[in-house]
Amino acid sequence: MITESKSNYWLSLFIFLCSLYIAPWMLGFAGWYDNQPYRDILFYTPFQHLLLIGPVIYFYTQSLLNPSFRWTRKNFIHFIPSIAYLVYILGLWIYDKFIFKDYFFYKDGLDKDFESWYQNIGLISMMIYFIASIRYYNLYRKLMYQVVSYADNVLFKWIKTYLYAFLVMLSLPIVLDIVSLFYPEIDSYTGTWWFFLFFSIIMYYIAITGYSNPIITKIPFEISVFPNQPALLLQPNKSEEVIIDIEHETFHQQESPETTIWKSKIENLIAEKKLYQNPELTLTDLAKTLETNASVISKAVNQGFGLNFNDFINQYRIDAVKKAFDAGDHKKSTILGIAFDSGFNSKATFNRAFKKNTGLSPKDFLRSVKS
Repeated sequence: MITESKSNYWLSLFIFLCSLYIAPWMLGFAGWYDNQPYRDILFYTPFQHLLLIGPVIYFYTQSLLNPSFRWTRKNFIHFIPSIAYLVYILGLWIYDKFIFKDYFFYKDGLDKDFESWYQNIGLISMMIYFIASIRYYNLYRKLMYQVVSYADNVLFKWIKTYLYAFLVMLSLPIVLDIVSLFYPEIDSYTGTWWFFLFFSIIMYYIAITGYSNPIITKIPFEISVFPNQPALLLQPNKSEEVIIDIEHETFHQQESPETTIWKSKIENLIAEKKLYQNPELTLTDLAKTLETNASVISKAVNQGFGLNFNDFINQYRIDAVKKAFDAGDHKKSTILGIAFDSGFNSKATFNRAFKKNTGLSPKDFLRSVKS
């Protein structure tokens, strides 16, 4: 719940920034650009914080997925461009009001927030942070398949959906420019109403999606969004750091003698203890039981069985379901009940894993056995 609360702060900040983005257009219709002191308020108050929206979305995504996410001093570097713009606007205000004592920088009567250089740099900034956010989510997805046996339940696919909604929001100015080539009136002050309408709809969609999908994540980690970097999986007590290779879900090179030994230990332990029946089994749980490092077990599973941890454990669960079918348990219990007894924790995950393993749905599999 702590992670969820932190993410709500970031989401609230994003909605606030989007509201400020719309404000000049709406206040302009209220006559603020034509009357004082409202005209100066719009001129010298930066309502459109384009260089701030991207970092906020990026940190919102991190706060959703990573329970170990904390605000640190190094994060401050992401906000330097937006602060520089604020200083720039402050400098214009000081010069106009206290040195020149008239409109100098604003003698053309145009709001600096709408200057093409700022709009273009802001769009580029937001695109970069969109790419970084998508990259962060995809790396998180890979990590979950490597460290938990219930990956489907913690992928939170709606996060990718809201990020693509954000991409649509970023595309609106480009669409406006293209359409205005054929219909110039669209680019007028009154003609842009449809642009702000769609912008507002997307903003509300992201807000409703975020607030209506609570997330509780339990796996702390550190991930670099740059290519070819492994994930640093943090232990709860932070006394041990575990490196998990998430750039390669499986390894196909020849097994090392060490891997062969661990492979045998893992098979014997899971068969004897039936650990797969634990629906929340993690790589760390298995490593602790075998009294070794999680990175060792991860490599043994990847290289020894050619599977990620999630698929490896699900394979045992599918085998358990098949044995239950052979024993006729489906005549005394429901298929879903058998799946839950075998370690699955949702119908969707079970059906997906079963079809991936056998090529058939559970019902079709039973029909094929009977025939």
